[in-house]
Amino acid sequence: MIAIEYDPMRSSRIALVEYKDNEKRYIIAAKGMEVGHKIHSGPDAEPESGNALPLAKIPAGTAVHNVELTQGKGGQIVRAAGSSATVMASDKDYAQIKLPSGEIRRVKANCWATVGVVGNADHEKQVIGKAGNTRHRGRRGITRAVAKNPHDHPMGGGEAKTSGGGHPVTPWGVITKGYKTRSKKKYSNKFILVRRDGRPMKRK
Repeated sequence: MIAIEYDPMRSSRIALVEYKDNEKRYIIAAKGMEVGHKIHSGPDAEPESGNALPLAKIPAGTAVHNVELTQGKGGQIVRAAGSSATVMASDKDYAQIKLPSGEIRRVKANCWATVGVVGNADHEKQVIGKAGNTRHRGRRGITRAVAKNPHDHPMGGGEAKTSGGGHPVTPWGVITKGYKTRSKKKYSNKFILVRRDGRPMKRK
């Protein structure tokens, strides 16, 4: 590894890696990485921080990040600063991993992951301070629904602070609290063993 750099589009740091054939690539920097650190990628790599290998080769109880959901597609989940998932168990077909949300799901054992915790864990301690700093980061604040006019939002209007006495809704009248938005026929339901709220996934 020859450099650790800041990426304005993500919360984690990125590491510039130079391979033996002099090709250079960026990867997500794991906790503890330093310039000059050597990492390995392959089925025979040691399960050490920064190394990438298939889930089937990673021992149970190991913290991982940048996990693939489809073999060959690249890391898709657990990529934010300070985050990690835990390998619970694995067999020849599937590995069970516990995600940062608490959800336990099955992932193909031939999918790859990087060992360790994503670096820059202090990111969550950052204090924005004012709305202008958020605007400078390319994000625009959202006006509260109750502060709008009636023709702009169902919860707008009134002579004082009030939500109208009704249930909170979106600008299009859809209930915002308690309304189930996840499709019951979602294809990935079969891979979820325990939901993020701790309840087991219902099977038909």
